Amino acid sequence: MRKMNKNISHITRKNNLDLKISFEFFPPKSDAAEERFWNSLHRLAPLNPSFVSVTYGAGGSTRERTLRMVSKITKDTGIFAAAHLTCVGASKVEVDEVVKGYALAGVNRIVALRGDSPDGIGEKFIPHPDGYKNAIELVTGIQKLGDFDISVAAYPEKHPQSPTWNDDIDNLKRKIDAGANRAITQMFFDNDDYWRFMEKVEKAGITTPIIPGIQPIHNFTQISNFAKRCGTSIPTWLEARFAGLEDDPETHSLVAAAVAAEQVTELVENGVRELHFYTMNRSNLVLALARLLGQR
Repeated sequence: MRKMNKNISHITRKNNLDLKISFEFFPPKSDAAEERFWNSLHRLAPLNPSFVSVTYGAGGSTRERTLRMVSKITKDTGIFAAAHLTCVGASKVEVDEVVKGYALAGVNRIVALRGDSPDGIGEKFIPHPDGYKNAIELVTGIQKLGDFDISVAAYPEKHPQSPTWNDDIDNLKRKIDAGANRAITQMFFDNDDYWRFMEKVEKAGITTPIIPGIQPIHNFTQISNFAKRCGTSIPTWLEARFAGLEDDPETHSLVAAAVAAEQVTELVENGVRELHFYTMNRSNLVLALARLLGQR
């Protein structure tokens, strides 16, 4: 990491810290999961997030649930809700209809993503014959349909399918030039990866906000497996901290809180003023981190 923070309380005393936070949720698949979703959301709502995003399943498999959740979030809490949208398995006409549906429901914030192949992360993406070929085309298409606030993805360790760093940064720049308002990064666990990435971004002349995506580790085995599939590295020191804790949830939770606290406080100490948390529809760790950063 770039610089270890030796005094966490130094941040919590900064009552005037201008820090923005946002959260990602996924559509629940059962009544019990939906109850947990809303419990988590309502616990985090008092933190006044700048927005809450809800993911979109492969090929639009959660399309109706995503629309229902984002509409209800805004209606019930007053928080801006952003709906994810991908190019996977749908024609331009079908994707445009989804965008129009969001607009009719009063949702004007979209997280625009190319999406991954239905065969799995890392497999070659083959666009629909009549569909948007990538996130650049998707952002352009959304912009033609109305005044939308659009977020796109960024990759601190380079997208696994980008041939070179130059290709990856150029792709990000083209998404922003197409009309994206900000980029949210893939999860990362070594802040040096983020700083090196930001140096490349600045060198490319990109000035649009790049928000660090933070993944609290609720289950190290699960997160580690997902990280390997999406090209996120797991530092050896991080693996060592969770070694042997598979059957010790209490210690696992304490270690997870400490790891995430180190990461976010270091980012804030070095000038980051906006963070996006991948909640996994859970609130405890994220709420603790927000409180640590002085959010009430």
